[in-house]
Formats: sequence, structure tokens, C-alpha cells
Amino acid sequence: MNDPRHLVVVDAANVIGSRANGWWKDRAGAARRFLADVADLTTRLPDNTEVAVVLEGAAKAAADGAAPAAPRMEVVLAERSGDDKIVDVVAGADSYERITVVTADRDLRTRVEANGAESVGPGWLWNQLDRPGAEAN
Repeated sequence: MNDPRHLVVVDAANVIGSRANGWWKDRAGAARRFLADVADLTTRLPDNTEVAVVLEGAAKAAADGAAPAAPRMEVVLAERSGDDKIVDVVAGADSYERITVVTADRDLRTRVEANGAESVGPGWLWNQLDRPGAEAN
């Protein structure tokens, strides 16, 4: 029996912004470091799990040619509202049996849950990133 396909959608601005580590001084650099961390995490995730990281605003510059890549990680660029793009990703993810959105934004959580996704706060993802031997589930 195959495990259900799981998509983790990351509200990068919200997650990166949840830590006061100077990210605002270099938004693209902070996003690039975050993408590298998430790319590393994907190597420890179950094979049935994929990650979509949504970037908006100045952080989109992190998706240039130097952006880290991983086989099961997609970087999604929001042309306007990152929240609207996340809702679009969730609404279009029909091939996944489970969708988890990582954000602390209450309005966004309500919107994605109305589309069948579950939501978790940034601490859930930081916990996965901070524990190199951990496997997210």
C-alpha cells in the first residue's frame, strides 16, 4: 500500500519573519538561506512528501540562478499577494491526499482550511529544520 501523497506549502515570508534574526536587512539573502535549509530538509522527508515554498516581494530575488534546488521542492513566485498564491496552490493540488500549509497568518489559515488543507505554525517547520536527524511527518 502506498502512503498518501503529502504536499507541504510554506508561506516563506511568514516563516522567515517569525524569527528576529536580521532577515529584514537582506530579504533575498534570508530567503536564499531559508531555501537551502528547506532543500536540505527534503532529503530527510518521506518519499511521498513534496514541498512548495511561496516567495513574494523582495524575497523573490532568491529564486535566481543561485537558488538551491531539491528534487521534491518547488519554489513558487507570487506576482502579487503571497496569500492568494498559497490559496491557488492549495486549490490546485488535487493529486495530493494531504496538504499542510505552514503559516501563522490566521486569515490565510482559514482560507486554506476551507480548501481542505491543514495548517501548522512556523514553529513546526523551524523544529524540523533545527533538528538535522528529524523526519517531518
